[in-house]
Amino acid sequence: MPKRKNTFSSWRRRLAQRAVHAGWAWVQRTGSVTAEHPGRLRFGAMGTGTRLAFPLGTVFGEPWIHLGSHCIVGEQVTLTAGLMPDLDLGPEPILRIGDGVVLGRGSHVIADTTVTIGSDCYFGPYVYVTSTNHSYDDPHEPIGRQWPRMEPVEIGPGCWIGTGAVILPGARIGRNVVVAAGAVVRGEVPDHAVVAGAPARVVRRWTLDEGWQPPLRTPAPVPIPDGVTPDQLLALADLDEEAVARLAELDAESAPGPGCGAETAGTPAASGKAGQRLAELEPES
Repeated sequence: MPKRKNTFSSWRRRLAQRAVHAGWAWVQRTGSVTAEHPGRLRFGAMGTGTRLAFPLGTVFGEPWIHLGSHCIVGEQVTLTAGLMPDLDLGPEPILRIGDGVVLGRGSHVIADTTVTIGSDCYFGPYVYVTSTNHSYDDPHEPIGRQWPRMEPVEIGPGCWIGTGAVILPGARIGRNVVVAAGAVVRGEVPDHAVVAGAPARVVRRWTLDEGWQPPLRTPAPVPIPDGVTPDQLLALADLDEEAVARLAELDAESAPGPGCGAETAGTPAASGKAGQRLAELEPES
């Protein structure tokens, strides 16, 4: 017996789908929170260019939350100051977030006492930062009814916090630290370190005298050369393998020979062929 055809035709479905997506995009734009359009939220400070994506997570204690400039707070991110709403926490901010911080989707920052996040920190999704931990001193009392312990948390500038990491009360993380996904951090972490595990431990560290120890296993990424335009980058993305190989040959031909000084590398004369080829990739105006 043949199956009945769907009375909801494909073009109507596509039309409805586009309408739903367009409507949801409008809701996200309209529901996002900025300094110019804070909605019901009244943060103690909120810098220029900072945006909280919609839908919002739990947010309370806003007068004691200071957000820097050009921060990106993802969907469903919880930001709280104090144990519960409508408390008077005094004259000083409890949660301080620096400039250029990115908080990934579903992350939680729970500041019952001071939590400080330095500028240019990047958090993956579902990171949990808390200044409060349960206590279990009394074996006869349910743990949830025992008064919690609170210790300040400090995360230095330039850190990268991986997906699902947990930062516990009392943690003091230095500058430019990588926290691996799923790590559970407590105590002090030195500058320029990589930590992983539960509990987290230092697995790699940079010092002025020894560099990275253990040594890095992969070379550093090569930055985009100065003067390369966005149009050239888009054109490079469309090149096939043969064209890429030809560009590599041109670059090799322009490299300085044994009798040339290293200071000539990268000059217009030395990179003329490759640079000319890049210029040819510019779309005609």
